[in-house]
Amino acid sequence: MAHTNTEFDPEAFEDKYANYFPELQQAYKNAFNRMNDQYDSELVHAIDQQVLNESEPFYVGDEDDADGEFRIELPENPYDRLTGVVVDRDRFEEVLEIHIGEIETELERVFGLA
Repeated sequence: MAHTNTEFDPEAFEDKYANYFPELQQAYKNAFNRMNDQYDSELVHAIDQQVLNESEPFYVGDEDDADGEFRIELPENPYDRLTGVVVDRDRFEEVLEIHIGEIETELERVFGLA
């Protein structure tokens, strides 16, 4: 059963994998599906499996402030992590940036902050 508009607690998000794992999975999955429909699926899969699998979502904002936002922190040298797909760095960075934006949007939606 999909969680929608889960009550979001910035403090609880600090232990996100214990408190919000299903919501995080759902947000990443929704973003992936949208990206996969719109962009080269081989590249989207490579980004998902080789870069975003090591990414970390953070919530940035005051604890009393619902106007915070989600930010995705990437592993170092994301382009160098790619194997099995040939893409120039500019195209990779463009698609990665769009994908990150989709994840951040989905996190806001899943947690009812959008």
